[in-house]
Amino acid sequence: MKKHTFQYALLLMLACIIPVATGCSRNDDPIKIPEENLPSTEGDDGTLFILNEGNFQYSNATLSVYNPENREVNNEAFIKANGMKLGDVAQSMTIYGDKGWIVVNNSNVVFAIDPVTLKEKGRIENLTFPRYIHFVSENKAYVTQLWDNRIAIIDPKTYQITGHIEVPDMKPGSGSTEQMVAYGDYVFCNCWSYQNRIIKIDSRSDKVVASLEVGIQPNSLALDCNGKLWTVTDGGYEGSPFGYEAPALVKIDAETFTIEKKFSFSLGDTCSEICMNGEKDMLYWINDDIWSMDVTSPEPPATPFLKAGNTLYYGLTVAPYSGDVYVADAIDHQQSGRIYRYSRDGKLIDQFNVGISPGAFCWYKP
Repeated sequence: MKKHTFQYALLLMLACIIPVATGCSRNDDPIKIPEENLPSTEGDDGTLFILNEGNFQYSNATLSVYNPENREVNNEAFIKANGMKLGDVAQSMTIYGDKGWIVVNNSNVVFAIDPVTLKEKGRIENLTFPRYIHFVSENKAYVTQLWDNRIAIIDPKTYQITGHIEVPDMKPGSGSTEQMVAYGDYVFCNCWSYQNRIIKIDSRSDKVVASLEVGIQPNSLALDCNGKLWTVTDGGYEGSPFGYEAPALVKIDAETFTIEKKFSFSLGDTCSEICMNGEKDMLYWINDDIWSMDVTSPEPPATPFLKAGNTLYYGLTVAPYSGDVYVADAIDHQQSGRIYRYSRDGKLIDQFNVGISPGAFCWYKP
């Protein structure tokens, strides 16, 4: 499972998205975009990679590539370039050096690809439901894992696992480590599955040196321009043995590793996908609707940036230069998903269909 919602406890047990019959079909004709909504200057953001999870155990994950300048989309891009499927549940992607690194969760593999030709350059195997990859240096990377109390240490040049970081007080069969951000010599990581904390790793010793409780199941993590960490918790689910509470937005000082502010939402809200704009002074997240706020704001906003309407918002990114907001609509996790592109002031610029369950984005600019 990529997303962090427990409305269906079975999803957690299977660790990935399962097709859910909803009777919903929205393969309608694309909305015509008004000419006045089209951006006057484009092309600064580079290329957008979109990971479509597909369905658990169907091995139908796909990669889509979008050009913001001419608004062209290339679906099934990985199989076209490599003559093989991407695998089972595409989880996340990171650009580092001259490669794009695609984490495929239930296939237990990380592919390294050329970000231009999309051809495979190498792969990391023997992982345990990998989630995210973070590069400490050109010689070392970390890969977080689901249902494993270890973070894998990788040599990116050889694609080999060279060691592990043991996470204290985490059971191998239920815990997880997730997104990572660096601040100085330290890497911070949210622990999600049946967890309630952010851990702090010393990248020089590859040891967990501290942890901070933030609320039940923090599911994403971001660092702003002022050295503050932000996370949202999903609060678990009703009947969970780990507990059930209202989700929250949490602001943490990275220097002191202490909570500065915690904003609680309503019990049953579904918060996820916290991310920053390119300047890292605006925060965005999903709570059914799309929400945004200045990182210095004393309170979350009263009204959303985008209303959900007839959508199932499932992924979110903000273009690094233009500030355009891209939102993934999973629709029903069975048919092709859809991406909506909005200007920073909320005007619809473009929309296009991609693969099943689009959930993760990655920007690339050579």
